Amino acid sequence: MTSITPTRLSDGRELIYFDATEGGAARHRDAAASADTRGLPPRGPAGTARYDALTGEWIAVAAHRQSRTHLPPADQCPLCPTTSANLSEIPAADYEVVVFENRFSSFGPDLGNLPGDPSWGTTATAYGRCEVVAFDSAHEGSFGSLSPERARTVVDAWAQRTEALSAMPGIKQVFCFENRGADIGVTLLHPHGQIYAYPFIPPRAAVLAARAAAFFEASGGKQTLMGYALSSERSSGERMVIEGEHFSAFVPFAARWPLEVHLVPHRQVADLAGLTDAERDELTTVYLDLLGRLDALYPTPTPYIAAWQQAPVDDVLRPAGYLHLQLTSPRRAADKLKFLAGSEAAMGAFINDTTPEKVAEALRSATPATRKDAA
Repeated sequence: MTSITPTRLSDGRELIYFDATEGGAARHRDAAASADTRGLPPRGPAGTARYDALTGEWIAVAAHRQSRTHLPPADQCPLCPTTSANLSEIPAADYEVVVFENRFSSFGPDLGNLPGDPSWGTTATAYGRCEVVAFDSAHEGSFGSLSPERARTVVDAWAQRTEALSAMPGIKQVFCFENRGADIGVTLLHPHGQIYAYPFIPPRAAVLAARAAAFFEASGGKQTLMGYALSSERSSGERMVIEGEHFSAFVPFAARWPLEVHLVPHRQVADLAGLTDAERDELTTVYLDLLGRLDALYPTPTPYIAAWQQAPVDDVLRPAGYLHLQLTSPRRAADKLKFLAGSEAAMGAFINDTTPEKVAEALRSATPATRKDAA
């Protein structure tokens, strides 16, 4: 059972401790011992969102993010526990898992609804919320280097925040993700992820949701598109990487990236909050296994984006939604990365330099690194 202890930072931002044990949570309940003493100035107003009439997409304008912390030395890390020499974003002297509102947020802190009939020149408040998820108090590592117990607590934190954020006014999509590695563009090396709660359904999620809804409707509400894809991949076996009781991982038939794996529950579930305890247990095990295999492919840790695709907060689209993880990496060789150039960046037409079948075979054959090695 994960204990949850909410509190506030000195500028009013919410911070929540997640602990696997009652004893772990107890150390955060003494407000005097873990109060944020930095005396931060009040938060500034939310940024803006501009409507692109040519594509029908909303673009966030968050110029204040230019001043965000960028690759600080370890002794100045804002995600490490607070010490007398480093008053960090996390006031406690130790912690297990922490979620807090991003100080340099792209969306929020204001909540509300975007204009319903935007046109060229429409500007609105960038409503929503952006949160940081610190996976562990240790400065080194990533999700793949966590202990199973700690990783399981992170899963519970994702689920709790997904449910809470989905209930906030104006939120249309909740996105949990982890950027790992300098090649991906991370600005903090401490093991962490983020959660974005958008006031709109983002373009990629909208495409997936529309395709899923059309397939679901054509089947008379009896079959989901992701369920069909999962069944097809398991029957074929060519691109399967891991098969468990509740989750399976496979390289998709039409993978865009040199390394791309989808981790999918066997049961249709809209989001992480809908997973049972047994499913969360196996998700933790399978996900750590998968990340270990990814790191075993090359001599150095593999950069990646771990993106949880969850059903939109939408009465029409949600019934066809199917939770799944899209794990992608631009690494196409030990010393080579794929860059999004003309065809991909300008036209959205991907060209993959690897074959999904060979990538799946390599991942099946990989021996996952130990958590110590992965760190």
